[in-house]
Amino acid sequence: MRSDVDLVMFLSGRVASNDGAPVPSDALVERVCNGRVRQQVYVSPGGDFTMQMGTQATLVDASGDTGTDWPSQQGVANRDLNMGIPRSDLTNCELRASVAGFHSDAVSLVDRIPTSGMIDVGAIVVQRAAPVKGATLSATPYKAPPPARKAYERGADAEKKDKLAEAEKYFAKAVEIYPRYASAWYQLGTVFEKENQKDSARDAYAKAMAIEPRFLAPYRSLASLACAAGDWPEVLRLTDYILEHDPLSRTNAKEYVLDLDEANPAEIYFYNALANFKLGKTEEAEKSARRAEHVDLRSQIPQLHLLLAEISSRKKDYAAAISELEAYLELAPHAENREQVRGQLAKLEQLQRVSP
Repeated sequence: MRSDVDLVMFLSGRVASNDGAPVPSDALVERVCNGRVRQQVYVSPGGDFTMQMGTQATLVDASGDTGTDWPSQQGVANRDLNMGIPRSDLTNCELRASVAGFHSDAVSLVDRIPTSGMIDVGAIVVQRAAPVKGATLSATPYKAPPPARKAYERGADAEKKDKLAEAEKYFAKAVEIYPRYASAWYQLGTVFEKENQKDSARDAYAKAMAIEPRFLAPYRSLASLACAAGDWPEVLRLTDYILEHDPLSRTNAKEYVLDLDEANPAEIYFYNALANFKLGKTEEAEKSARRAEHVDLRSQIPQLHLLLAEISSRKKDYAAAISELEAYLELAPHAENREQVRGQLAKLEQLQRVSP
């Protein structure tokens, strides 16, 4: 007679990238036995999966949500047929992820003992086949227990819908369940900032940084707050740290994560340039400003041209200063200070005419 202890009804776990980046939505988990793929399931949007033993379907939806576009209906229909399988049937089996552009670790199922018919294999780690510029999230979500991750996901959904009070509640719940949840602390900080609770935002960002120093997004947010407050030494300290580990320009920065595409890296260089300029370090300011100008492909920072105009003017390079002010007016034709800038432009044109 078969013992319930040896009966395996479900395999569960999660797929996590080694750099903390989100796993693509089309990721699969495969059960491979004796070199053959015996079963596959799709990974849920949160990175989790559940594989039901004894089903006749070879491809099922890990989320169990029949409302998705995934080909899950046969697997859902066959769940009533599930009676589990003996643990001994998994002796020569392993789990691996199948994700385009990633290499996957294999998790052996030998000696895995089920609890109430369930085996939780933990994380299946995947590694990118090619280096990337940066990543959105800290690696810590994959260490958080499921209730904390669920609260985080609900908070993220609420924040997207601009339900800030609800988002704050769920992110706070996530860090209460798992205090070392760096991503949740960061997101809680962003909600506090949107609610104009600046001190609470700073505290949340600081907690995220203390937990995961390689997670650069909180540094970026604190730099923005410090810039708004005119705390230039703090802006310089934070942006210097980010740029030291900027994945776009440092070959030794692969362990640091910052969503540069979303954040616009030019913003970091601009803050650094502005802080240097305010602190009297004009040469360093120009270097960072020129770097910002080089990477600001979408021309999202018109104020950068005002800074470059001021630097050029101090160097008596009036032609360059005029060019920068003209660029500013072109990018921000309806700016509140446009008349003031036009006045500065006229003065520079006059200086250019009389300069030797």
